[in-house]
Amino acid sequence: MQWFLKALKNYVGFKGRARRKEYWMFILFSAIISLVLTVIELILGIPAVLTGLFSLAILLPSLAVTVRRLHDTGRSGWWLLVSLIPLLGSLLILIYTFMDSESGSNQYGQNPKFE
Repeated sequence: MQWFLKALKNYVGFKGRARRKEYWMFILFSAIISLVLTVIELILGIPAVLTGLFSLAILLPSLAVTVRRLHDTGRSGWWLLVSLIPLLGSLLILIYTFMDSESGSNQYGQNPKFE
């Protein structure tokens, strides 16, 4: 949960690097919260308002943590635009987010593993 909150606190931080753990924990907790909200909406029989509001609320933090994750692999945040290419682009971004960090420091800062 601390990784999710760390990403939320740094919601406009597009500079720096994010470890794999920070990125994937953010994705995991976002998915769990979305699933819980969806179940609540289905039980109450209401439209997907709660899930939509949550998705809107985490849009900017999601973009920021993904850009920082790309920075950690040595890529520019502009690579995120590749995900606009149907299927292939999203698959490429997924592969990049699975990759290990560049060791030491790169142009985006120190390796967060060793801070």
